[in-house]
Amino acid sequence: MGLVTKPGTSWYNAVWRWHFYAGLFCLPFILWLSVTGTIYLWKPQIEAWQERAYDHLAITAVRARPDQIVATALAAQPGARFAKYERPETPTQAVRVLIARDGVDTRVYVDPYSLRVLGSVREDSRLMKTISSLHGTLLAGKFGSWLVEIAACWTITMLLTGLYLWWPRGAKGLAGVLYPRWRSGRRLFWRDTHAVAGIWVSLAAVFLIATGLPWANAWGSYLGAIRTATATTDGPVDWMIAGKSAAQPPAKPNPKTDEHAEHRGMAMPAATTRPGDLDRMVAVAGRLPLAAPVLIAPKPGTATWTIGSESANRPERTRLTLDGATGRILDRRDFAQRHWIDRAIGYGIAIHEGAFFGLANQILGTLVTTLLATLAISGTIMWWRRRKPGTPGAPIKLSRPRYGAILIASITALAIAMPMFGATLLAVLAIDSLRPR
Repeated sequence: MGLVTKPGTSWYNAVWRWHFYAGLFCLPFILWLSVTGTIYLWKPQIEAWQERAYDHLAITAVRARPDQIVATALAAQPGARFAKYERPETPTQAVRVLIARDGVDTRVYVDPYSLRVLGSVREDSRLMKTISSLHGTLLAGKFGSWLVEIAACWTITMLLTGLYLWWPRGAKGLAGVLYPRWRSGRRLFWRDTHAVAGIWVSLAAVFLIATGLPWANAWGSYLGAIRTATATTDGPVDWMIAGKSAAQPPAKPNPKTDEHAEHRGMAMPAATTRPGDLDRMVAVAGRLPLAAPVLIAPKPGTATWTIGSESANRPERTRLTLDGATGRILDRRDFAQRHWIDRAIGYGIAIHEGAFFGLANQILGTLVTTLLATLAISGTIMWWRRRKPGTPGAPIKLSRPRYGAILIASITALAIAMPMFGATLLAVLAIDSLRPR
Protein backbone atom coordinates (compact mmCIF):
# COMPACT_ATOMS: atom_id res chain seq x y z
CA MET A 1 0.00 0.00 0.00
CA GLY A 2 1.34 3.42 -0.92
CA LEU A 3 2.09 6.08 1.64
CA VAL A 4 -0.93 8.38 2.14
CA THR A 5 -0.08 12.06 2.54
CA LYS A 6 -2.09 15.21 3.09
CA PRO A 7 -2.35 17.75 0.25
CA GLY A 8 0.82 19.82 0.09
CA THR A 9 2.81 17.31 2.15
CA SER A 10 4.94 16.21 -0.81
CA TRP A 11 5.84 19.80 -1.62
CA TYR A 12 6.66 20.65 2.01
CA ASN A 13 8.68 17.44 2.29
CA ALA A 14 10.64 18.23 -0.89
CA VAL A 15 11.48 21.73 0.39
CA TRP A 16 12.51 20.27 3.73
CA ARG A 17 14.83 17.82 2.00
CA TRP A 18 16.47 20.59 -0.03
CA HIS A 19 16.82 22.67 3.14
CA PHE A 20 18.31 19.70 5.00
CA TYR A 21 20.93 18.81 2.38
CA ALA A 22 21.85 22.44 1.73
CA GLY A 23 22.29 22.91 5.49
CA LEU A 24 24.27 19.70 5.91
CA PHE A 25 26.85 21.05 3.46
CA CYS A 26 26.68 24.75 4.34
CA LEU A 27 26.48 24.83 8.13
CA PRO A 28 30.18 24.09 8.81
CA PHE A 29 31.15 26.81 6.31
CA ILE A 30 28.64 29.26 7.78
CA LEU A 31 30.10 28.77 11.24
CA TRP A 32 33.67 29.11 9.93
CA LEU A 33 32.93 32.21 7.85
CA SER A 34 30.97 33.79 10.71
CA VAL A 35 33.89 33.41 13.12
CA THR A 36 36.60 34.57 10.70
CA GLY A 37 34.36 37.32 9.32
CA THR A 38 33.65 38.65 12.81
CA ILE A 39 37.38 38.85 13.58
CA TYR A 40 38.03 40.70 10.32
CA LEU A 41 35.22 43.19 11.04
CA TRP A 42 37.29 44.48 13.95
CA LYS A 43 40.50 44.78 11.94
CA PRO A 44 41.17 48.48 12.77
CA GLN A 45 40.96 47.89 16.52
CA ILE A 46 42.96 44.64 16.39
CA GLU A 47 45.74 46.12 14.28
CA ALA A 48 45.87 49.25 16.42
CA TRP A 49 46.37 47.03 19.48
CA GLN A 50 48.99 44.89 17.71
CA GLU A 51 50.97 47.93 16.57
CA ARG A 52 50.54 50.04 19.72
CA ALA A 53 54.28 49.92 20.38
CA TYR A 54 54.92 51.68 17.07
CA ASP A 55 52.31 54.42 17.41
CA HIS A 56 53.36 56.35 20.52
CA LEU A 57 56.99 57.24 19.95
CA ALA A 58 58.82 59.99 21.78
CA ILE A 59 59.81 63.00 19.69
CA THR A 60 63.48 63.18 20.64
CA ALA A 61 65.16 64.87 17.68
CA VAL A 62 64.64 66.46 14.29
CA ARG A 63 62.54 64.21 12.06
CA ALA A 64 64.58 62.41 9.39
CA ARG A 65 63.82 62.86 5.71
CA PRO A 66 61.70 60.15 4.02
CA ASP A 67 64.60 58.97 1.83
CA GLN A 68 66.73 58.49 4.97
CA ILE A 69 63.93 56.47 6.54
CA VAL A 70 63.67 54.25 3.47
CA ALA A 71 67.45 53.80 3.39
CA THR A 72 67.30 52.61 7.01
CA ALA A 73 64.61 50.06 6.16
CA LEU A 74 66.55 48.77 3.13
CA ALA A 75 69.76 48.46 5.16
CA ALA A 76 67.93 46.08 7.50
CA GLN A 77 67.02 43.82 4.57
CA PRO A 78 70.06 43.56 2.25
CA GLY A 79 69.11 42.96 -1.37
CA ALA A 80 65.57 44.31 -0.97
CA ARG A 81 64.09 47.11 -3.02
CA PHE A 82 61.75 49.91 -2.01
CA ALA A 83 58.09 49.32 -2.79
CA LYS A 84 55.89 51.72 -0.80
CA TYR A 85 56.03 54.38 1.87
CA GLU A 86 53.02 54.77 4.19
CA ARG A 87 52.36 58.32 5.34
CA PRO A 88 52.20 58.41 9.18
CA GLU A 89 48.90 59.59 10.58
CA THR A 90 50.46 61.35 13.60
CA PRO A 91 53.94 62.77 14.41
CA THR A 92 54.46 60.05 17.06
CA GLN A 93 53.80 57.16 14.72
CA ALA A 94 56.54 54.97 13.26
CA VAL A 95 56.87 55.06 9.49
CA ARG A 96 55.78 51.89 7.69
CA VAL A 97 58.05 51.13 4.74
CA LEU A 98 57.15 48.26 2.43
CA ILE A 99 60.12 46.58 0.80
CA ALA A 100 60.27 43.59 -1.56
CA ARG A 101 62.81 40.80 -1.92
CA ASP A 102 62.47 37.50 -3.77
CA GLY A 103 58.79 38.10 -4.39
CA VAL A 104 58.06 38.67 -0.68
CA ASP A 105 56.79 41.99 0.68
CA THR A 106 57.94 43.00 4.16
CA ARG A 107 56.63 45.80 6.32
CA VAL A 108 59.42 47.58 8.22
CA TYR A 109 58.66 49.93 11.13
CA VAL A 110 61.18 52.78 11.39
CA ASP A 111 61.48 55.43 14.12
CA PRO A 112 61.69 58.67 12.08
CA TYR A 113 63.62 60.45 14.87
CA SER A 114 66.29 57.95 15.85
CA LEU A 115 66.35 56.10 12.50
CA ARG A 116 66.07 52.77 14.30
CA VAL A 117 64.26 49.77 12.89
CA LEU A 118 61.66 48.91 15.52
CA GLY A 119 60.39 45.73 13.90
CA SER A 120 59.41 44.05 10.67
CA VAL A 121 56.86 41.51 9.48
CA ARG A 122 56.12 39.77 6.20
CA GLU A 123 52.92 41.11 4.70
CA ASP A 124 51.52 37.62 4.13
CA SER A 125 52.20 36.76 7.79
CA ARG A 126 50.23 39.59 9.33
CA LEU A 127 47.27 38.40 11.40
CA MET A 128 44.57 40.12 9.35
CA LYS A 129 46.11 38.84 6.10
CA THR A 130 45.89 35.32 7.52
CA ILE A 131 42.31 35.83 8.72
CA SER A 132 41.39 37.17 5.28
CA SER A 133 42.86 34.08 3.61
CA LEU A 134 41.14 31.77 6.09
CA HIS A 135 37.87 33.54 5.38
CA GLY A 136 38.13 33.65 1.60
CA THR A 137 40.13 30.61 0.55
CA LEU A 138 40.52 28.41 3.66
CA LEU A 139 44.28 28.76 2.99
CA ALA A 140 43.72 26.37 0.08
CA GLY A 141 44.07 28.69 -2.93
CA LYS A 142 41.64 28.29 -5.83
CA PHE A 143 40.17 25.08 -4.49
CA GLY A 144 39.36 26.73 -1.18
CA SER A 145 37.83 29.70 -2.96
CA TRP A 146 35.62 27.35 -4.98
CA LEU A 147 34.45 25.57 -1.82
CA VAL A 148 33.61 28.87 -0.11
CA GLU A 149 31.78 30.07 -3.23
CA ILE A 150 29.74 26.86 -3.52
CA ALA A 151 28.83 27.07 0.16
CA ALA A 152 27.83 30.72 -0.25
CA CYS A 153 25.60 29.93 -3.22
CA TRP A 154 23.92 27.01 -1.47
CA THR A 155 23.40 29.13 1.62
CA ILE A 156 20.99 31.15 -0.50
CA THR A 157 19.09 27.92 -1.23
CA MET A 158 19.10 27.13 2.48
CA LEU A 159 17.75 30.59 3.32
CA LEU A 160 15.01 30.54 0.66
CA THR A 161 13.81 27.06 1.61
CA GLY A 162 14.06 28.05 5.26
CA LEU A 163 11.71 30.98 4.63
CA TYR A 164 9.18 28.58 3.09
CA LEU A 165 9.42 26.23 6.08
CA TRP A 166 9.17 29.19 8.48
CA TRP A 167 6.07 30.66 6.85
CA PRO A 168 3.26 30.55 9.48
CA ARG A 169 0.58 27.92 8.75
CA GLY A 170 -2.31 28.35 11.11
CA ALA A 171 -0.12 29.83 13.85
CA LYS A 172 -1.82 32.08 16.38
CA GLY A 173 0.27 35.04 17.47
CA LEU A 174 3.88 35.90 16.76
CA ALA A 175 5.45 33.45 19.22
CA GLY A 176 7.73 31.09 17.33
CA VAL A 177 7.41 33.33 14.27
CA LEU A 178 9.12 36.60 15.15
CA TYR A 179 10.33 35.78 18.65
CA PRO A 180 11.30 32.44 20.21
CA ARG A 181 9.39 30.43 22.85
CA TRP A 182 12.34 29.61 25.08
CA ARG A 183 10.29 28.36 28.02
CA SER A 184 8.31 25.67 26.19
CA GLY A 185 10.73 22.77 26.33
CA ARG A 186 14.01 21.94 24.59
CA ARG A 187 12.38 20.93 21.31
CA LEU A 188 10.66 24.31 20.82
CA PHE A 189 13.70 26.12 22.23
CA TRP A 190 15.96 24.91 19.42
CA ARG A 191 13.26 25.00 16.73
CA ASP A 192 12.32 28.61 17.53
CA THR A 193 15.93 29.70 17.97
CA HIS A 194 16.70 28.36 14.51
CA ALA A 195 13.59 29.69 12.79
CA VAL A 196 13.56 33.15 14.37
CA ALA A 197 17.30 33.70 13.87
CA GLY A 198 16.82 32.70 10.23
CA ILE A 199 13.99 35.12 9.52
CA TRP A 200 15.80 38.06 11.11
CA VAL A 201 19.12 37.42 9.37
CA SER A 202 17.98 36.25 5.91
CA LEU A 203 18.08 39.53 4.00
CA ALA A 204 21.35 40.63 5.59
CA ALA A 205 22.87 37.19 4.87
CA VAL A 206 21.93 37.40 1.19
CA PHE A 207 23.52 40.85 1.08
CA LEU A 208 26.71 39.50 2.67
CA ILE A 209 26.85 36.69 0.13
CA ALA A 210 26.31 39.04 -2.80
CA THR A 211 28.96 41.52 -1.63
CA GLY A 212 31.46 38.73 -0.97
CA LEU A 213 31.20 37.10 -4.39
CA PRO A 214 33.54 39.58 -6.18
CA TRP A 215 36.42 38.06 -4.17
CA ALA A 216 35.51 34.51 -5.22
CA ASN A 217 37.79 33.07 -7.87
CA ALA A 218 35.13 31.59 -10.16
CA TRP A 219 32.49 34.31 -9.79
CA GLY A 220 35.08 37.09 -10.02
CA SER A 221 36.40 35.64 -13.29
CA TYR A 222 32.81 35.24 -14.50
CA LEU A 223 32.15 38.92 -13.77
CA GLY A 224 35.36 39.91 -15.53
CA ALA A 225 34.42 37.92 -18.64
CA ILE A 226 30.95 39.51 -18.74
CA ARG A 227 32.41 42.99 -18.38
CA THR A 228 34.89 42.32 -21.15
CA ALA A 229 32.11 41.05 -23.42
CA THR A 230 29.92 44.06 -22.65
CA ALA A 231 32.77 46.62 -22.83
CA THR A 232 32.16 47.80 -19.24
CA THR A 233 35.70 47.32 -17.93
CA ASP A 234 37.19 50.42 -16.36
CA GLY A 235 40.82 49.75 -15.58
CA PRO A 236 42.26 47.58 -12.80
CA VAL A 237 39.94 46.80 -9.92
CA ASP A 238 41.01 47.32 -6.31
CA TRP A 239 39.79 44.12 -4.72
CA MET A 240 42.16 41.18 -4.75
CA ILE A 241 41.99 37.44 -4.28
CA ALA A 242 44.82 34.92 -4.00
CA GLY A 243 47.34 37.56 -5.07
CA LYS A 244 45.50 38.63 -8.19
CA SER A 245 42.47 40.59 -9.21
CA ALA A 246 39.58 38.15 -9.36
CA ALA A 247 37.35 40.14 -11.67
CA GLN A 248 40.02 41.31 -14.04
CA PRO A 249 39.61 40.39 -17.70
CA PRO A 250 41.88 37.49 -18.65
CA ALA A 251 44.14 39.75 -20.70
CA LYS A 252 47.90 39.67 -20.22
CA PRO A 253 48.84 42.39 -17.72
CA ASN A 254 50.78 45.40 -18.97
CA PRO A 255 53.48 46.48 -16.47
CA LYS A 256 53.21 50.09 -17.58
CA THR A 257 49.48 50.40 -16.92
CA ASP A 258 48.67 47.74 -14.38
CA GLU A 259 48.87 49.47 -11.02
CA HIS A 260 48.57 46.14 -9.16
CA ALA A 261 51.42 44.36 -10.90
CA GLU A 262 53.65 44.78 -7.84
CA HIS A 263 51.11 42.89 -5.71
CA ARG A 264 51.36 39.86 -7.96
CA GLY A 265 55.05 39.29 -7.26
CA MET A 266 56.01 39.89 -10.90
CA ALA A 267 59.62 40.66 -11.77
CA MET A 268 59.31 44.36 -12.54
CA PRO A 269 61.98 46.85 -13.62
CA ALA A 270 63.14 49.25 -10.95
CA ALA A 271 61.51 52.66 -10.87
CA THR A 272 63.48 55.56 -12.34
CA THR A 273 63.78 57.57 -9.11
CA ARG A 274 66.09 60.47 -8.35
CA PRO A 275 67.38 61.75 -5.03
CA GLY A 276 64.73 63.95 -3.47
CA ASP A 277 61.79 62.42 -5.38
CA LEU A 278 60.41 60.58 -2.36
CA ASP A 279 60.83 63.63 -0.13
CA ARG A 280 58.92 65.65 -2.69
CA MET A 281 56.13 63.07 -2.95
CA VAL A 282 55.72 62.84 0.84
CA ALA A 283 55.49 66.64 1.04
CA VAL A 284 52.78 66.66 -1.64
CA ALA A 285 50.90 63.85 0.08
CA GLY A 286 50.99 65.80 3.34
CA ARG A 287 49.04 68.62 1.69
CA LEU A 288 46.37 66.33 0.23
CA PRO A 289 43.24 65.54 2.29
CA LEU A 290 43.36 61.78 1.64
CA ALA A 291 41.85 59.10 3.87
CA ALA A 292 44.40 56.92 5.69
CA PRO A 293 46.28 54.81 5.00
CA VAL A 294 48.03 56.82 2.28
CA LEU A 295 50.65 54.91 0.31
CA ILE A 296 53.36 56.51 -1.85
CA ALA A 297 55.11 54.37 -4.44
CA PRO A 298 57.27 54.73 -7.55
CA LYS A 299 55.70 53.37 -10.74
CA PRO A 300 57.96 50.62 -12.13
CA GLY A 301 59.88 51.52 -15.27
CA THR A 302 58.84 55.20 -15.19
CA ALA A 303 59.82 58.48 -13.55
CA THR A 304 56.32 58.89 -12.10
CA TRP A 305 54.89 58.11 -8.69
CA THR A 306 51.50 57.18 -7.30
CA ILE A 307 49.91 58.53 -4.16
CA GLY A 308 46.80 56.70 -3.14
CA SER A 309 44.38 56.28 -0.29
CA GLU A 310 43.76 52.63 0.50
CA SER A 311 41.04 53.33 3.02
CA ALA A 312 38.95 50.32 4.04
CA ASN A 313 35.95 52.55 3.27
CA ARG A 314 36.38 52.26 -0.47
CA PRO A 315 34.23 55.26 -1.48
CA GLU A 316 36.95 57.42 0.15
CA ARG A 317 39.71 56.04 -2.07
CA THR A 318 41.65 58.26 -4.47
CA ARG A 319 44.67 57.56 -6.65
CA LEU A 320 46.98 60.18 -8.12
CA THR A 321 49.87 59.94 -10.57
CA LEU A 322 52.58 62.56 -10.19
CA ASP A 323 55.77 63.66 -11.94
CA GLY A 324 58.63 62.64 -9.65
CA ALA A 325 60.83 65.59 -10.65
CA THR A 326 58.31 68.39 -10.09
CA GLY A 327 55.54 66.90 -7.93
CA ARG A 328 53.00 67.97 -10.55
CA ILE A 329 49.78 65.92 -10.54
CA LEU A 330 49.45 64.21 -13.92
CA ASP A 331 46.29 62.25 -13.25
CA ARG A 332 43.72 61.85 -10.49
CA ARG A 333 41.11 59.14 -10.16
CA ASP A 334 38.49 59.43 -7.44
CA PHE A 335 35.95 56.79 -6.47
CA ALA A 336 33.15 58.85 -8.01
CA GLN A 337 34.86 58.60 -11.41
CA ARG A 338 34.80 54.80 -11.43
CA HIS A 339 32.30 52.83 -13.49
CA TRP A 340 28.97 52.39 -11.72
CA ILE A 341 29.59 48.64 -11.42
CA ASP A 342 32.87 49.29 -9.58
CA ARG A 343 31.18 51.87 -7.37
CA ALA A 344 28.35 49.45 -6.48
CA ILE A 345 30.85 46.71 -5.64
CA GLY A 346 32.96 49.21 -3.68
CA TYR A 347 30.00 50.25 -1.51
CA GLY A 348 29.09 46.60 -0.96
CA ILE A 349 32.62 45.58 0.03
CA ALA A 350 32.93 48.53 2.42
CA ILE A 351 29.74 47.45 4.20
CA HIS A 352 30.80 43.79 4.06
CA GLU A 353 34.07 44.66 5.83
CA GLY A 354 32.38 46.90 8.40
CA ALA A 355 34.07 50.07 7.16
CA PHE A 356 31.30 52.11 5.53
CA PHE A 357 29.64 53.75 8.52
CA GLY A 358 32.13 53.22 11.29
CA LEU A 359 31.50 51.50 14.60
CA ALA A 360 27.78 51.03 13.87
CA ASN A 361 28.71 49.06 10.73
CA GLN A 362 31.01 46.82 12.78
CA ILE A 363 28.35 46.21 15.44
CA LEU A 364 25.67 45.48 12.84
CA GLY A 365 28.01 43.13 10.99
CA THR A 366 28.82 41.32 14.23
CA LEU A 367 25.11 40.92 14.97
CA VAL A 368 24.59 39.37 11.52
CA THR A 369 27.49 36.94 11.89
CA THR A 370 26.29 36.03 15.39
CA LEU A 371 22.82 35.19 14.05
CA LEU A 372 24.38 33.15 11.24
CA ALA A 373 26.46 31.23 13.77
CA THR A 374 23.28 30.71 15.81
CA LEU A 375 21.64 29.25 12.70
CA ALA A 376 24.52 26.85 12.21
CA ILE A 377 24.67 25.71 15.83
CA SER A 378 20.91 25.36 16.35
CA GLY A 379 20.49 23.58 13.01
CA THR A 380 23.21 21.10 13.91
CA ILE A 381 21.67 20.41 17.33
CA MET A 382 18.19 19.92 15.81
CA TRP A 383 19.59 17.49 13.26
CA TRP A 384 21.53 15.51 15.86
CA ARG A 385 18.53 15.24 18.21
CA ARG A 386 16.11 14.11 15.47
CA ARG A 387 18.26 11.67 13.55
CA LYS A 388 18.03 7.96 14.17
CA PRO A 389 21.36 6.28 14.96
CA GLY A 390 23.03 4.95 11.84
CA THR A 391 21.03 7.16 9.45
CA PRO A 392 21.75 10.61 7.95
CA GLY A 393 18.52 11.89 9.47
CA ALA A 394 17.15 13.28 6.20
CA PRO A 395 13.40 13.81 5.75
CA ILE A 396 11.67 10.86 4.03
CA LYS A 397 11.61 11.13 0.26
CA LEU A 398 7.98 11.21 -0.93
CA SER A 399 6.62 11.55 -4.43
CA ARG A 400 8.17 14.45 -6.31
CA PRO A 401 5.87 17.52 -6.49
CA ARG A 402 5.27 19.32 -9.76
CA TYR A 403 7.61 22.27 -10.28
CA GLY A 404 5.87 25.31 -11.74
CA ALA A 405 7.19 27.67 -14.39
CA ILE A 406 7.88 30.45 -11.88
CA LEU A 407 10.00 28.18 -9.69
CA ILE A 408 11.92 26.81 -12.66
CA ALA A 409 12.53 30.34 -13.95
CA SER A 410 13.73 31.46 -10.53
CA ILE A 411 16.16 28.54 -10.19
CA THR A 412 17.43 29.16 -13.72
CA ALA A 413 18.02 32.84 -12.91
CA LEU A 414 19.98 31.88 -9.79
CA ALA A 415 22.04 29.38 -11.81
CA ILE A 416 22.89 32.06 -14.37
CA ALA A 417 23.75 34.61 -11.68
CA MET A 418 25.86 32.07 -9.79
CA PRO A 419 27.41 29.51 -12.17
CA MET A 420 28.92 27.44 -9.35
CA PHE A 421 25.42 27.00 -7.96
CA GLY A 422 24.12 25.94 -11.37
CA ALA A 423 26.90 23.42 -11.89
CA THR A 424 26.54 21.83 -8.47
CA LEU A 425 22.74 21.89 -8.74
CA LEU A 426 22.89 19.65 -11.81
CA ALA A 427 25.13 17.24 -9.91
CA VAL A 428 22.79 17.21 -6.91
CA LEU A 429 19.73 16.60 -9.09
CA ALA A 430 21.45 13.69 -10.78
CA ILE A 431 22.41 12.11 -7.46
CA ASP A 432 18.97 12.69 -5.93
CA SER A 433 17.22 11.06 -8.87
CA LEU A 434 19.22 7.86 -8.29
CA ARG A 435 18.54 7.62 -4.55
CA PRO A 436 15.72 5.31 -3.43
CA ARG A 437 12.81 6.69 -1.45
